[in-house]
Amino acid sequence: MNLFLTPPSLDDLIRLLRAWRFWALGALIGILFGAAVYYIAPPPYRARATVNVDFNLEQALPAETDRQHFYYLEREARKMVEIAWSDEALSQLDAPVADLRDGKLNLSQPAEAGWHFYADDRDPQVAASLASAWAQAFAAKVQTEIEAGNINEFVRLEVTQSANLPKERSIPLSVFLLAGSSSFLLLAVFFVLFIRPKVK
Repeated sequence: MNLFLTPPSLDDLIRLLRAWRFWALGALIGILFGAAVYYIAPPPYRARATVNVDFNLEQALPAETDRQHFYYLEREARKMVEIAWSDEALSQLDAPVADLRDGKLNLSQPAEAGWHFYADDRDPQVAASLASAWAQAFAAKVQTEIEAGNINEFVRLEVTQSANLPKERSIPLSVFLLAGSSSFLLLAVFFVLFIRPKVK
């Protein structure tokens, strides 16, 4: 226990530097291990659809203060987030609602301008279909709520990207390589520092 609580001495650091080949090899092994994990069990594909949201502050609150603008944006955005995750919107997608809420779908940080609707799936075409359908269902439901007076009439939405969606792995290869390299490098460093060679 004292070995782990005691800070490394100068001799320990010198031994670590001299073993640079060992921990460099550990980092290389980690990179290969991370790549192997990525190709053996790759992360799902992620597709992204985009809806442009314009709150039209100048028309909705032409003579109000910045603070009132902030509350207006926060209130209307919160309503729209609830719509995005509502049963009515998600039921338009060809997947169980429970699965969609359990990490299959992700919504970007709501703000004025582009709202990004992400969908993950092992099949890139399914991911694209889910993202596109979610964005379309969201825009249609928000428009219905605007007409019903539940959302400010000056809010404008436009589905700007719902076809030929970009599809990439939800976690890039570089993350796997970095994680594998860092983990094995750390193990190699600990091995050099705490596994002392036997003195004959």
